Amino acid sequence: MPSNPRALHITFGAYGMRLHGDPRGTVIRSLNHPTDPILGRDEDWQQEELDRLRFDPVTLTDPQRAVAEQLLPSICDKTRCTCHINAVRPDHVHILLTPAQCVDELSPALSEHDAKTIRRLIKRRLSVGLSQRWPLPPGANWWAECGSIKWVWDAQYFTNVLNYIKRQRLT
Repeated sequence: MPSNPRALHITFGAYGMRLHGDPRGTVIRSLNHPTDPILGRDEDWQQEELDRLRFDPVTLTDPQRAVAEQLLPSICDKTRCTCHINAVRPDHVHILLTPAQCVDELSPALSEHDAKTIRRLIKRRLSVGLSQRWPLPPGANWWAECGSIKWVWDAQYFTNVLNYIKRQRLT
């Protein structure tokens, strides 16, 4: 098996749009195992999460989504990644990218820390790009804290992710 993945499928949510206890169900990564059921709706838990928000949840408008989809390839370039495709939904973002480190066989293996750093840089740069057009209140965020990073090792999974993201694009 190669030391580096073929690509990363990075997903992150808009601020306040994916709260524990909402009707979609909840997974707590530190507690759940892959075969555990998703925790169901819990209105009290969801309200606790809403009460903790410092700002209103962010729902991306179509113009904001279009600008974000346009900005992401150049943001990935600045992060030394190739953006294969991205999709910006009203409440989350998907990006399929390959870090330069994964292409260079002489580079050390990509670590989980490296992947999280890439996600953090992309979120920060995308926030700057969106805020230039649509300023947020001081201290507000476009994005939720975490997100998901799936390592894409083979061609079939790469194609599946590519097609999945393609179906969700606005532009």
